Amino acid sequence: MPELPEVETTRRGIEPLIVGHRLVDVIVRDPRLRWPVPVARLRALRGTRFERVDRRAKYLLLRTDRGTIMMHLGMSGSLRVLAADTPAMVHDHLDLVLDDGRCLRLRDPRRFGSIHCLPRGRDEHPLLAGLGPEPLDPGFDGAYLHARARGRSRAVKDFIMDGRIVAGVGNIYAAEALFAAGIHPGRAAGRISRARCDALARAIREVLRRAIEKGGTTLRDFSNADGDPGYFRIRLSVYGRVGQPCRRCGAPLRALARGQRATVYCPRCQH
Repeated sequence: MPELPEVETTRRGIEPLIVGHRLVDVIVRDPRLRWPVPVARLRALRGTRFERVDRRAKYLLLRTDRGTIMMHLGMSGSLRVLAADTPAMVHDHLDLVLDDGRCLRLRDPRRFGSIHCLPRGRDEHPLLAGLGPEPLDPGFDGAYLHARARGRSRAVKDFIMDGRIVAGVGNIYAAEALFAAGIHPGRAAGRISRARCDALARAIREVLRRAIEKGGTTLRDFSNADGDPGYFRIRLSVYGRVGQPCRRCGAPLRALARGQRATVYCPRCQH
């Protein structure tokens, strides 16, 4: 699943390929994504020019001079900038055709992604409302985490994956950050000291930055016609490694059931 580093790498990959170009057509092959594609509103943006590409949490915000196209890649989505006459494959659901004969093509095999249109100068949307700070922004630190966690019995892993607390920290990087900070994923958020919250905030930022840097060198070319998202994976310490030895102490890693997910952790290093 695309998480924040993958979405940020996608943003950096497509921005220089579309900014400055006009949207001349919208081709929708299948409008059935997580919510129906707003075809009429997208086509009303024909003739507009792309100004920049922003990211908020796991949402891409394609800014134009008449409004914003907001995209979420869901569980399997990917974007490519291709020649507009490149034959579409079965899961290529939408093309935003540019004025230079290329298109921004969305592929989403599982169709859990979404597309929305926002008026120019406004970011009000129910999916963006109430999001917490970006984990890489200066406003996110240990003091903030400690204040928000005070009195909460909720498990810390669930706490930091809550987009109302911090935007965009998904399952993989939450598990990795908790390992780096030495914190058990099931510990109550309100029982974590200020010093350990400082360590956790630093770990979240470091894990995400490292993944983004890795993506800058390993993600496939965004003009590659095969459409493979090519999402990278950093050398993971715990995620997906249940039963394997801890890279730090050698103890077998264990899994803890958290809702619909199994969280892997080290019983010696995380407490």
